Amino acid sequence: MTDRATEPDRSEGDDLGDRLTRLARVTASLVRAEDVDTVVKIVVQQSADAVGATIASMSLRDGADRVRLVGLRGLGDGEFARWKSYPVTVSTPTSDVIRSGRRLTLTGRQEIHRRYPDLPDADPLQGDRSIVCLPLHVPSGTIGAIGLSFPGSGAPDEAELDFFEILADTCAQALVRIEAQAAAAERQAKLTFLAEASAELASSLDYEATLSRVARLAVPTFADWCAIDLLRDGRLQRLAVAHVDPAKVDLARELAERYPSDPDSPTGAWHVIKAGESELIPEITDEMLVAGSQDEEMLRLARELQLRSAVTVPLIARERILGVITWVSAESGRTYTQEDVSFGEDLAKRAAVAIDNSELHSETLAAAVRLQHAVLPESMPVVDDWEIAAHYSPSGRTEVGGDFYDAIPLADGRLAFFVGDVMGRGVAAAAAMAQMRSAVRAYVALDPTPEVVLRRLDRMLLQYGGEQLVTLVYLLADPSRDEVVVANAGHPPPVLLCASGEVEQLPNASGSPLGVLEQERLAHTVSLRAGDTVLAFTDGLIERRDEDIDQGQDRLLTALHLLAEGDLHSSLDELARRVREPSRDDDVAALAIRRSRSPERAGKGPGTSSR
Repeated sequence: MTDRATEPDRSEGDDLGDRLTRLARVTASLVRAEDVDTVVKIVVQQSADAVGATIASMSLRDGADRVRLVGLRGLGDGEFARWKSYPVTVSTPTSDVIRSGRRLTLTGRQEIHRRYPDLPDADPLQGDRSIVCLPLHVPSGTIGAIGLSFPGSGAPDEAELDFFEILADTCAQALVRIEAQAAAAERQAKLTFLAEASAELASSLDYEATLSRVARLAVPTFADWCAIDLLRDGRLQRLAVAHVDPAKVDLARELAERYPSDPDSPTGAWHVIKAGESELIPEITDEMLVAGSQDEEMLRLARELQLRSAVTVPLIARERILGVITWVSAESGRTYTQEDVSFGEDLAKRAAVAIDNSELHSETLAAAVRLQHAVLPESMPVVDDWEIAAHYSPSGRTEVGGDFYDAIPLADGRLAFFVGDVMGRGVAAAAAMAQMRSAVRAYVALDPTPEVVLRRLDRMLLQYGGEQLVTLVYLLADPSRDEVVVANAGHPPPVLLCASGEVEQLPNASGSPLGVLEQERLAHTVSLRAGDTVLAFTDGLIERRDEDIDQGQDRLLTALHLLAEGDLHSSLDELARRVREPSRDDDVAALAIRRSRSPERAGKGPGTSSR
């Protein structure tokens, strides 16, 4: 800015009409300006050229108490830095015009220095000069001023002054228009952001994923970094941090862990929780950091985060304060206002509901899994000649499903095992599931013959009733005869993996689900030799919404070779992971039985159960 542009001569020979014409072009450019930077450039460059000013400046009011120099031409960088920001109470032509709202004209160097002795007297200003300072008026008051300095002691005539004021008014109108357009665009962007945030928050009920998603939502759109602190056993724990610079995430966590928020502080997270009201810090000064730091290390960490402005908002759901969410501006230099607080509160409401829902979902799902496992075997029995592995995984829903299974070693060396499914979900399904598993075990104790067990179950359900449909596949393996007998009541058929590697689907169900009507139950006998593996399962393993059940059955047969690889428990888990619906829309129960010894060693009965 030390260079001085070639200015039009203000001698008597100048044509006033020509200057006014050039000035009219400047005002037309202001009408078309689309941002503040363009307005500043037009004012300090084009308008100065049009009227012959050697120095031009533009300043805007910065809050209630300060003036910010936004454009300067004709003076050095040092002067720009000196007047970049200063209190409005400091007496300068610009600040006086902003306070009074009236045009100021100064003629001659002597009058300028008498009124404003601190104004620069740099080399371009040697000799007489005149100054015109014009207020930028808007309906709410004076938002800034334009300063023009001319060589010589002559003052602009009234026609020029009138046009200068038109220039200033046009500039003010352009600023108001640009601000209104920016505000409208920002409001629309925030509405769009909130809509997208709602969809994003609703996309998962996983607790940790939701916390991470909430923290990342507004970075960097609304903040440079975000922290979520939740109440846990009367303490605040920082559970999620997002930063525009990933390298600083650990720094923010370290600051919170080493220097937790003081519960008795009149500001900060605890104050927001106790008051239930948001807190705005428009500008975080170094003095604030020094005052709030417990030691030099804390001050160093805080300074490294380059904190500029902050908003802390309570997370409230169902009239319960879960914690706080804090947004901080740093590298971007953004300063928050009360309007940002309102936006933050709107976002925090949505985030709090998402966090509360995910927390409730996680707690309910954990309870559902505990309930499910409470009515399922704690572990499979350890039996000579057999390897037994079970797999159970719940759906992503919070209600208990109705899948059940068990394996029962008999005294004569045979092994009874079954997998069933009570249709429906919730406590009623869990109760029916527990009842069915107990009933099967009781009937096996009386007579383990497959068709007999199913007939008795039919009779029980028909006599005592029940609203849920129940499917069941029951198998009785006899190693002394190298066979397994299967009876199926409306259940997906088991599959067989032979030691040779061949796969086989066992016969389909021979009747309807249990308890629908009195019917003759049929059994099928299948060869089962040493090294062979039988897999029984519920429909959640093979069903998918967008395909026929036969496709799922084929997919299972293709993957069945996995059961021949390594430990049966691990192999069964891997098979279930590969075959099941990726969305985990239904529970999966599976039971795999493998003959591990030759038949001549069979008949010794069950071994010690791990149960």
